[in-house]
Amino acid sequence: MKRYYIFLLSVLIVACKPETEEVDAPAPPLPEEALAALNLPDGFEIHTYANVENARSLALSPSGTVYVGNRSGDKVYAVQDTDGDFVGDITYVIDSGLVLPNGVAFRDGDLYVAEVNRILKYSDIESNLASPPDPEVIYDEFPTEKHHGWKYIAFDNDGKLYVPVGAPCNICNPDDEIFASITRMNPDGTGLEVFAHGVRNSVGFDWNPETGDLWFTDNGRDNLGDSIPPCEMNRVTEAGQHFGYPFCHGGYLSDPEFGELGNCDDFVAPQVRFEAHTAPLGMKFYRGNMFPADFKGDIIVAQHGSWNRSKKIGYRLMRVSVENGEATGHSVFIDGWLNDDTQESWGRPVDVLEMPDGSLLVSDDQAGKIYRITYNG
Repeated sequence: MKRYYIFLLSVLIVACKPETEEVDAPAPPLPEEALAALNLPDGFEIHTYANVENARSLALSPSGTVYVGNRSGDKVYAVQDTDGDFVGDITYVIDSGLVLPNGVAFRDGDLYVAEVNRILKYSDIESNLASPPDPEVIYDEFPTEKHHGWKYIAFDNDGKLYVPVGAPCNICNPDDEIFASITRMNPDGTGLEVFAHGVRNSVGFDWNPETGDLWFTDNGRDNLGDSIPPCEMNRVTEAGQHFGYPFCHGGYLSDPEFGELGNCDDFVAPQVRFEAHTAPLGMKFYRGNMFPADFKGDIIVAQHGSWNRSKKIGYRLMRVSVENGEATGHSVFIDGWLNDDTQESWGRPVDVLEMPDGSLLVSDDQAGKIYRITYNG
């Protein structure tokens, strides 16, 4: 056992590199034994599904192909498990030379990819994984600012494509309403509208399967200290709602620079206030039957972790309890990607994807992995 911990410590030292908000440096592939550092509830197991450098947003096709976005690189990938052993055995590069292709979504046989200012569509991609077609540009009028410019995208049940546009700054009040918003459009790129305002930087959202409401994560502003403002999870109950940025944070904290321009009572308060700087990104309502029954309808959230806090926080998966359409609490689901004593991290969860059997895939852009989480209790 002692040799194992010495080995694990050496892995952590090698894998951890300085990070900034803008780019996470890729780490060498981690051995499967490193996953023993993770703390899982009884009955849960985790293993590596695929190794994909800077694995970010995830999307699933009906055939089981997992599409993977990228932020520090320029590529989009497709991973297939062709032999049914729950491990990806073929990885395709769908495209390269792209600008922060973080967001991926799949609809009607086509792959959609979000760059900073464009949405691309790769038609009939499932039939052409080995020789992907040139993409069609369905929209190219989003801002070109790269600060919070990487995007998460997803389709709702009505076929609308939702695309966030982050604030081009830490804290500012942009003149153009497209910034600090969540937009939506038709699959062909027409009909763009701002769906939600006052959203600083959302890199994950999902629809409540019972109510149909859109829930999204939002990263709080920096440079107000270690403890404020909270990161958020919000619920949209109607189009056009405003969630406070840059005037109010967490539903209660007036911004020292822009607070006089808006009253916190005028904005939608968050469903969940996460600890400051935890950086919640991808999230999914759990719909499956593999996990214990009380997980159904709850939300699993990937907290990417702090990058500028005096003591790091996050680097974990959280569980948000939901009852009657309201969040009722949140707790740690899986942690251990951060060593609290040494403050060294060897992984940073990014996105969550439920598979047809009820297992969860989780991407990790620092370790360059996609994990599969199962329950065998």
